Amino acid sequence: MHEMSLAIQAIRSVLEFAEDNAIDEIDTVVLEIGELSMVVPEYMEEAWYAAVKNTMLEKSRLQIDVMPGNGLCENCGQVYNIVENKGVCPKCGSREKEVLCGREFNIKELLVPG
Repeated sequence: MHEMSLAIQAIRSVLEFAEDNAIDEIDTVVLEIGELSMVVPEYMEEAWYAAVKNTMLEKSRLQIDVMPGNGLCENCGQVYNIVENKGVCPKCGSREKEVLCGREFNIKELLVPG
């Protein structure tokens, strides 16, 4: 499960940011995970809560925003959701596409009390 290593890396980044900015408490960490990123949100959540034990994030909440995996059909120019359409343009049936978004794995936001 590569989600554990990603969770650990993200947690390290958040803790480093908190230390550098004198942040004592974080209520919520918001992650952006793209549909095409090969990261399973449910597994990431499990890994996150296992990895934050005994850190300042132990009582924090994790929020995951799933970003759509959109593509641009190279044949007809249609923008469509790659996952929902199983990689096939719903307008012309082509499989040739440029991926526009959906590969993200970002720390989007940290919410602090107050």
